[in-house]
Amino acid sequence: MGDFISADGVVFGYPKENGDLNIVLRGVTLHIREGEFVAVLGHNGSGKSTIAKHMNAILVPNEGQVTVDGIPTTQEERLYDIRQRVGMVFQNPDNQIVATVVEEDVAFGPENVGVEPAEIRRRVDGALADVGMSEYKLHAPHQLSGGQKQRVAIAGIIAMRPRCIVLDEPTAMLDPKGRREVMSTIQRLNREHGITVVLITHYMEEAAQAQRVVVMNDGKILWDATPREVFSHVQELKEVGLDVPQATELCWRLRQAGLDLPGDVLTEEEAVAAISKLLEEVRG
Repeated sequence: MGDFISADGVVFGYPKENGDLNIVLRGVTLHIREGEFVAVLGHNGSGKSTIAKHMNAILVPNEGQVTVDGIPTTQEERLYDIRQRVGMVFQNPDNQIVATVVEEDVAFGPENVGVEPAEIRRRVDGALADVGMSEYKLHAPHQLSGGQKQRVAIAGIIAMRPRCIVLDEPTAMLDPKGRREVMSTIQRLNREHGITVVLITHYMEEAAQAQRVVVMNDGKILWDATPREVFSHVQELKEVGLDVPQATELCWRLRQAGLDLPGDVLTEEEAVAAISKLLEEVRG
Protein backbone atom coordinates (compact mmCIF):
# COMPACT_ATOMS: atom_id res chain seq x y z
CA MET A 1 0.00 0.00 0.00
CA GLY A 2 1.10 3.59 -0.63
CA ASP A 3 1.75 6.37 1.85
CA PHE A 4 -1.38 7.60 3.58
CA ILE A 5 0.26 10.26 5.75
CA SER A 6 3.42 11.98 4.54
CA ALA A 7 5.43 14.55 6.47
CA ASP A 8 8.31 16.03 4.49
CA GLY A 9 10.85 18.36 6.07
CA VAL A 10 8.36 19.59 8.68
CA VAL A 11 9.50 22.50 10.84
CA PHE A 12 7.12 23.81 13.49
CA GLY A 13 7.36 26.16 16.43
CA TYR A 14 4.92 27.53 19.00
CA PRO A 15 4.83 31.35 19.18
CA LYS A 16 6.57 32.96 22.15
CA GLU A 17 5.52 36.21 23.80
CA ASN A 18 8.22 38.16 21.97
CA GLY A 19 6.93 36.93 18.62
CA ASP A 20 9.72 34.41 18.02
CA LEU A 21 9.05 30.71 17.60
CA ASN A 22 9.93 27.99 20.07
CA ILE A 23 10.95 25.36 17.52
CA VAL A 24 9.62 21.91 18.40
CA LEU A 25 9.93 20.01 15.09
CA ARG A 26 13.21 20.32 13.21
CA GLY A 27 12.84 19.00 9.69
CA VAL A 28 10.80 15.86 10.41
CA THR A 29 10.23 13.48 7.52
CA LEU A 30 7.88 10.57 8.21
CA HIS A 31 5.80 8.39 5.88
CA ILE A 32 3.00 6.14 7.14
CA ARG A 33 1.42 3.60 4.81
CA GLU A 34 -2.25 2.74 4.86
CA GLY A 35 -3.00 -0.16 7.21
CA GLU A 36 0.16 0.24 9.31
CA PHE A 37 0.35 0.27 13.10
CA VAL A 38 3.06 2.77 14.05
CA ALA A 39 4.10 3.72 17.60
CA VAL A 40 5.84 7.04 18.29
CA LEU A 41 8.08 7.34 21.35
CA GLY A 42 9.94 10.22 22.93
CA HIS A 43 10.40 11.96 26.27
CA ASN A 44 8.34 15.04 27.14
CA GLY A 45 9.20 17.86 24.75
CA SER A 46 10.56 15.57 22.04
CA GLY A 47 7.88 16.61 19.54
CA LYS A 48 5.85 13.40 19.40
CA SER A 49 2.49 14.97 20.30
CA THR A 50 3.20 17.92 18.03
CA ILE A 51 3.79 15.71 14.98
CA ALA A 52 0.60 13.79 15.89
CA LYS A 53 -1.40 17.02 15.76
CA HIS A 54 -0.05 17.66 12.26
CA MET A 55 -1.63 14.41 11.06
CA ASN A 56 -5.16 15.79 11.01
CA ALA A 57 -4.31 19.47 10.62
CA ILE A 58 -4.81 20.58 14.22
CA LEU A 59 -1.41 22.13 13.52
CA VAL A 60 0.16 22.98 10.15
CA PRO A 61 3.90 23.29 9.42
CA ASN A 62 5.85 26.54 9.44
CA GLU A 63 8.06 24.89 6.83
CA GLY A 64 7.74 21.66 4.87
CA GLN A 65 4.51 19.85 4.08
CA VAL A 66 2.13 17.26 5.52
CA THR A 67 -0.30 15.44 3.26
CA VAL A 68 -3.14 13.09 4.20
CA ASP A 69 -4.27 10.80 1.40
CA GLY A 70 -2.61 13.24 -0.97
CA ILE A 71 -4.32 16.34 0.50
CA PRO A 72 -1.96 19.05 1.86
CA THR A 73 -3.03 19.97 5.40
CA THR A 74 -2.53 23.64 4.55
CA GLN A 75 -5.61 23.54 2.28
CA GLU A 76 -8.15 24.96 4.71
CA GLU A 77 -11.03 24.24 2.36
CA ARG A 78 -10.17 20.51 2.61
CA LEU A 79 -10.03 20.43 6.42
CA TYR A 80 -13.27 18.46 6.66
CA ASP A 81 -11.97 15.88 4.18
CA ILE A 82 -8.74 15.48 6.15
CA ARG A 83 -10.52 15.03 9.48
CA GLN A 84 -12.92 12.52 7.98
CA ARG A 85 -9.90 10.44 7.04
CA VAL A 86 -7.91 10.88 10.28
CA GLY A 87 -9.55 10.81 13.71
CA MET A 88 -7.79 11.86 16.93
CA VAL A 89 -8.12 10.27 20.37
CA PHE A 90 -6.58 12.20 23.25
CA GLN A 91 -5.18 11.33 26.66
CA ASN A 92 -8.23 12.20 28.76
CA PRO A 93 -11.46 10.56 27.52
CA ASP A 94 -13.53 12.98 29.63
CA ASN A 95 -12.45 15.74 27.25
CA GLN A 96 -14.02 13.90 24.29
CA ILE A 97 -17.23 12.57 25.83
CA VAL A 98 -20.05 15.10 25.40
CA ALA A 99 -23.32 13.21 26.02
CA THR A 100 -24.94 11.66 29.08
CA VAL A 101 -25.66 8.31 27.42
CA VAL A 102 -22.98 6.18 25.73
CA GLU A 103 -24.80 5.59 22.43
CA GLU A 104 -25.73 9.27 22.16
CA ASP A 105 -22.09 10.21 22.59
CA VAL A 106 -21.00 7.85 19.81
CA ALA A 107 -23.75 9.29 17.56
CA PHE A 108 -22.67 12.89 18.19
CA GLY A 109 -20.10 13.11 15.38
CA PRO A 110 -22.19 11.53 12.59
CA GLU A 111 -25.22 13.62 13.60
CA ASN A 112 -23.20 16.80 13.32
CA VAL A 113 -22.14 16.05 9.76
CA GLY A 114 -25.66 15.20 8.62
CA VAL A 115 -25.53 11.41 8.38
CA GLU A 116 -29.00 9.85 7.91
CA PRO A 117 -30.60 8.50 11.14
CA ALA A 118 -30.71 4.88 9.93
CA GLU A 119 -27.03 5.03 8.98
CA ILE A 120 -26.18 6.63 12.34
CA ARG A 121 -27.90 3.69 14.08
CA ARG A 122 -25.81 1.23 12.06
CA ARG A 123 -22.59 3.14 12.72
CA VAL A 124 -23.23 3.47 16.47
CA ASP A 125 -24.04 -0.23 16.86
CA GLY A 126 -21.06 -1.23 14.74
CA ALA A 127 -18.62 1.09 16.53
CA LEU A 128 -19.70 -0.07 19.99
CA ALA A 129 -19.36 -3.69 18.88
CA ASP A 130 -15.88 -2.95 17.50
CA VAL A 131 -14.69 -1.70 20.89
CA GLY A 132 -16.57 -4.31 22.93
CA MET A 133 -18.95 -1.83 24.56
CA SER A 134 -22.34 -2.82 23.10
CA GLU A 135 -23.76 -3.90 26.46
CA TYR A 136 -23.03 -0.44 27.87
CA LYS A 137 -24.79 1.58 25.15
CA LEU A 138 -27.51 2.87 27.51
CA HIS A 139 -25.12 3.54 30.42
CA ALA A 140 -24.02 6.97 31.60
CA PRO A 141 -20.36 7.55 30.64
CA HIS A 142 -19.49 8.93 34.09
CA GLN A 143 -20.33 5.51 35.59
CA LEU A 144 -17.73 3.73 33.43
CA SER A 145 -14.13 2.90 34.25
CA GLY A 146 -11.31 4.86 32.64
CA GLY A 147 -10.61 2.10 30.13
CA GLN A 148 -14.29 1.84 29.22
CA LYS A 149 -14.54 5.62 28.76
CA GLN A 150 -11.54 5.57 26.44
CA ARG A 151 -13.12 2.79 24.41
CA VAL A 152 -16.29 4.90 24.09
CA ALA A 153 -14.14 7.81 22.89
CA ILE A 154 -12.56 5.52 20.30
CA ALA A 155 -16.03 4.32 19.24
CA GLY A 156 -17.02 7.94 18.67
CA ILE A 157 -14.11 8.29 16.27
CA ILE A 158 -14.86 4.95 14.55
CA ALA A 159 -18.46 6.07 13.93
CA MET A 160 -17.03 8.81 11.71
CA ARG A 161 -15.50 6.04 9.54
CA PRO A 162 -11.92 7.32 9.46
CA ARG A 163 -9.23 5.36 7.63
CA CYS A 164 -6.66 6.32 10.28
CA ILE A 165 -6.81 6.86 14.03
CA VAL A 166 -4.10 8.86 15.81
CA LEU A 167 -4.03 8.20 19.55
CA ASP A 168 -2.10 10.68 21.68
CA GLU A 169 -1.13 8.80 24.87
CA PRO A 170 -4.61 7.26 25.22
CA THR A 171 -3.61 5.01 28.13
CA ALA A 172 -1.62 7.54 30.17
CA MET A 173 -4.43 8.05 32.71
CA LEU A 174 -5.50 4.40 32.91
CA ASP A 175 -4.71 1.54 35.26
CA PRO A 176 -3.10 -1.65 33.85
CA LYS A 177 -6.48 -3.28 33.16
CA GLY A 178 -7.69 -0.20 31.29
CA ARG A 179 -4.46 -0.05 29.27
CA ARG A 180 -4.89 -3.70 28.23
CA GLU A 181 -8.50 -3.05 27.18
CA VAL A 182 -7.56 -0.08 25.02
CA MET A 183 -4.54 -1.79 23.45
CA SER A 184 -6.62 -4.86 22.61
CA THR A 185 -9.17 -2.59 20.92
CA ILE A 186 -6.49 -0.74 18.94
CA GLN A 187 -4.88 -3.97 17.74
CA ARG A 188 -8.23 -5.45 16.68
CA LEU A 189 -9.20 -2.34 14.70
CA ASN A 190 -5.89 -2.45 12.88
CA ARG A 191 -5.84 -6.20 12.30
CA GLU A 192 -9.49 -6.87 11.46
CA HIS A 193 -10.57 -3.59 9.87
CA GLY A 194 -7.32 -2.39 8.31
CA ILE A 195 -7.50 0.97 10.09
CA THR A 196 -4.17 2.78 10.09
CA VAL A 197 -3.07 3.38 13.70
CA VAL A 198 -0.56 5.92 14.97
CA LEU A 199 -0.02 5.47 18.71
CA ILE A 200 1.84 8.10 20.75
CA THR A 201 2.86 6.41 23.99
CA HIS A 202 5.19 6.45 26.99
CA TYR A 203 4.76 2.70 27.54
CA MET A 204 7.44 0.57 25.90
CA GLU A 205 5.38 -2.63 26.10
CA GLU A 206 2.67 -0.90 24.07
CA ALA A 207 5.15 0.28 21.45
CA ALA A 208 6.53 -3.25 21.19
CA GLN A 209 3.12 -4.38 19.85
CA ALA A 210 3.32 -2.05 16.83
CA GLN A 211 4.71 -2.91 13.40
CA ARG A 212 7.02 0.11 13.42
CA VAL A 213 8.48 2.26 16.18
CA VAL A 214 9.49 5.87 15.57
CA VAL A 215 11.72 7.40 18.26
CA MET A 216 11.84 11.19 18.51
CA ASN A 217 14.33 13.35 20.37
CA ASP A 218 14.70 17.13 20.32
CA GLY A 219 12.30 17.50 17.42
CA LYS A 220 14.02 14.98 15.18
CA ILE A 221 13.58 11.30 14.37
CA LEU A 222 16.31 9.13 15.87
CA TRP A 223 15.03 5.73 14.74
CA ASP A 224 12.29 4.44 12.50
CA ALA A 225 12.36 0.65 12.39
CA THR A 226 10.75 -2.51 13.74
CA PRO A 227 10.29 -2.76 17.52
CA ARG A 228 12.89 -5.52 17.67
CA GLU A 229 15.50 -3.37 15.96
CA VAL A 230 14.71 -0.17 17.87
CA PHE A 231 14.69 -1.81 21.31
CA SER A 232 18.00 -3.54 20.65
CA HIS A 233 19.59 -0.07 21.16
CA VAL A 234 19.14 -0.20 24.93
CA GLN A 235 22.04 2.05 25.92
CA GLU A 236 21.28 4.67 23.27
CA LEU A 237 17.61 4.80 24.28
CA LYS A 238 18.58 5.28 27.91
CA GLU A 239 20.85 8.15 26.90
CA VAL A 240 17.86 10.03 25.47
CA GLY A 241 15.72 9.37 28.55
CA LEU A 242 13.73 6.38 27.33
CA ASP A 243 13.26 2.87 28.67
CA VAL A 244 12.81 -0.45 26.88
CA PRO A 245 10.32 -3.29 27.56
CA GLN A 246 11.04 -5.01 30.88
CA ALA A 247 11.93 -8.32 29.21
CA THR A 248 14.43 -6.52 26.98
CA GLU A 249 15.90 -4.69 29.99
CA LEU A 250 16.29 -7.93 31.97
CA CYS A 251 18.16 -9.71 29.20
CA TRP A 252 20.31 -6.65 28.53
CA ARG A 253 21.35 -6.47 32.19
CA LEU A 254 22.13 -10.19 32.24
CA ARG A 255 24.25 -9.76 29.09
CA GLN A 256 26.06 -6.91 30.82
CA ALA A 257 26.84 -9.37 33.60
CA GLY A 258 28.41 -11.74 31.06
CA LEU A 259 25.59 -14.17 30.31
CA ASP A 260 25.18 -15.35 26.73
CA LEU A 261 21.67 -14.15 25.88
CA PRO A 262 20.32 -12.77 22.59
CA GLY A 263 20.33 -9.01 22.09
CA ASP A 264 16.90 -8.70 20.51
CA VAL A 265 14.54 -10.13 23.14
CA LEU A 266 11.24 -8.25 23.05
CA THR A 267 8.60 -10.15 25.02
CA GLU A 268 8.35 -11.96 28.36
CA GLU A 269 7.85 -15.24 26.50
CA GLU A 270 11.07 -14.73 24.55
CA ALA A 271 12.95 -13.85 27.74
CA VAL A 272 11.69 -16.99 29.47
CA ALA A 273 12.67 -19.14 26.48
CA ALA A 274 16.14 -17.58 26.20
CA ILE A 275 16.91 -17.89 29.92
CA SER A 276 15.54 -21.45 30.08
CA LYS A 277 17.71 -22.45 27.12
CA LEU A 278 20.78 -20.93 28.82
CA LEU A 279 20.05 -22.78 32.06
CA GLU A 280 19.69 -26.06 30.19
CA GLU A 281 23.04 -25.49 28.49
CA VAL A 282 24.70 -24.74 31.84
CA ARG A 283 23.22 -27.86 33.40
CA GLY A 284 24.14 -29.97 30.38
